[in-house]
Amino acid sequence: MKKSLIVSATVVAAMIALAGCSTGTDGGSMPGMDHGATATSTSTSSSVTGTEHNVADTMFAQMMIPHHVQAVDMSDIMLAKTGLEPKISALAEEIKGAQDPEIAKMTTWLTGWSEPTAMAGSHSMNGMMTSADLDNLNAAEGPEAGKLFLTQMIAHHEGAVEMAKTEVTDGKNADAVALAKSIVSSQETEIKVMEDLLATL
Repeated sequence: MKKSLIVSATVVAAMIALAGCSTGTDGGSMPGMDHGATATSTSTSSSVTGTEHNVADTMFAQMMIPHHVQAVDMSDIMLAKTGLEPKISALAEEIKGAQDPEIAKMTTWLTGWSEPTAMAGSHSMNGMMTSADLDNLNAAEGPEAGKLFLTQMIAHHEGAVEMAKTEVTDGKNADAVALAKSIVSSQETEIKVMEDLLATL
């Protein structure tokens, strides 16, 4: 069920710009990543502070931001539809409400760490939908739209959980590791909810 998408620096930068507009109210290597370029991270303090971080922290934020942006975009697609199962509409609202603030938080971290908000080069991320996937979601209506959204979002969440687990293992910044743990917990719970809901449709 997992998907992988190669994301160029330009596309990621565009996603970051979109995130900035929508934000309002989820070194070590990460699974599914092809590291064509290495992010440079340095510790800015001899003691553990909010700005101290390592390569894993930087990559976690740089990759999770566009991953979250796509989840918000998928939720917006569903919320624009009519006649949806109320539980699916509520789920889309929940995802959007949780991930918008996390996008803002991670963007702030990267700025505070003097790190770019987009990675250089191309990198693959598990769980990302392709343009064709999003076109199909846009075109779907009624129960089929609900089933497709759940199927896509389960795969999307599974990719995010993998990245977050790597941050928990390899990260140094306490705030980033705490967010990663929260993403693992909340998204594994949502995966179970979505699987149960999908089985009823």
